[in-house]
Amino acid sequence: MTKTKKIVLRVVSIVLAVILVAMIVLVSVFFGIWHNEFSTVTSFKMLRDRNDAHKDGAVYTMKVSGGFYFDDFLDQGGVKNDPELIAFISNKITRGLMDMGIKESDIGCASFTAVAENGDKLFARNYDFAKTNVCLTLTDPGKGRHASFSTVDLNFVGMDTEKNVEGLMNKITCLAAPFTPLDGINDAGVSCGIYMTYQGEPENNNAVATDQNDPNKPDITSTTMLRMILDYADDVDEAVELVKKYNLHDSANTSFHYMVADSTGKSAILEWVAAGETDETDNDGTKRELVVTYNTGDENIGEAEGSSDFQWITNFIILPGYYASDDDKPGVDRYNQIYSDLSATNGIVKDEWAAMDILKTVGRRSWGEGNGCTVHSVVYNLTKKTALWVSNENFNDSTAIYQYSLATKQLKSVSRKA
Repeated sequence: MTKTKKIVLRVVSIVLAVILVAMIVLVSVFFGIWHNEFSTVTSFKMLRDRNDAHKDGAVYTMKVSGGFYFDDFLDQGGVKNDPELIAFISNKITRGLMDMGIKESDIGCASFTAVAENGDKLFARNYDFAKTNVCLTLTDPGKGRHASFSTVDLNFVGMDTEKNVEGLMNKITCLAAPFTPLDGINDAGVSCGIYMTYQGEPENNNAVATDQNDPNKPDITSTTMLRMILDYADDVDEAVELVKKYNLHDSANTSFHYMVADSTGKSAILEWVAAGETDETDNDGTKRELVVTYNTGDENIGEAEGSSDFQWITNFIILPGYYASDDDKPGVDRYNQIYSDLSATNGIVKDEWAAMDILKTVGRRSWGEGNGCTVHSVVYNLTKKTALWVSNENFNDSTAIYQYSLATKQLKSVSRKA
């Protein structure tokens, strides 16, 4: 080998070494900055494919690594609206390299609490909407925050309802999922859900959003309030105290109320209503104040509520005098059906499947409501810290039924017991 060839080979070797070192440095920097996001994205997987004929979207799961910046979110004083939330998530998760979307829409749902024959405390929920993809979102942020299981409608983070979630960019966008739970349970046995209330009579929409503006309070939006409860609340009382500290800003010109329950059997319905207002006049979301109704003190609502240890909710404000008549209450028929089913056994059901049967009676297909569907039904066992989850009223299809345990961190398919 000539001296010139040796020099060329040495130069090439040095250049390749420099390139290799540079690549290692870049990979190290990338992994150092985005290692939690990388781990989360790689955990995103399909559990069940879509079935358009049955209005079933695909079902996914995602194990979220790290704290997904929620402490930072609260430390900065929260946000007042969805655009601010989108900006926060985009800046934190992608360092501003890509935009991420969040939206909300009409949610017509139902929930109730019950006690199993063995004494376990249960929280059951139907999510009624339209065909959409969902993600069973698993978080364990540590640092004093609770691990949780929650259901996320991926339409709310911008995923096309008519397509499966494919491609790296779509999966990266799904990193916003922890900020948009619709219901869930944490490892302290606290569960919560969100439900539309259709408050007010706006000219061009179907609801007036709650939009509190106390200058002495930080701000929070609908789904991030649920995330706060799941991450930080040890029980119902602590959940209520957390919520009281914030201005609530319901999103996308819609209005909501919420139900929260814990493993002691205590539950509460959280509503925002302006004093003295009715369904026809409640048109200023800035005037609304939080009203908390506990299952242990709801005699003011009605005789049925006052005589029941369990609590239930659909889509109307439960405070007396808000509506001119029952005909004006959205979801009152489902509300009455749930009470009829539960009161027959004094709020005691055999097990989670018996609670699921009550959800079945008020599902969209069973009830014959509109062209939508019941996207999912879930029964949270607040005693055992488990979730029994069914996709789109497929109650007897083992490929559509999942169980998650916060104790074992295991998600598995299950079949209905005989």
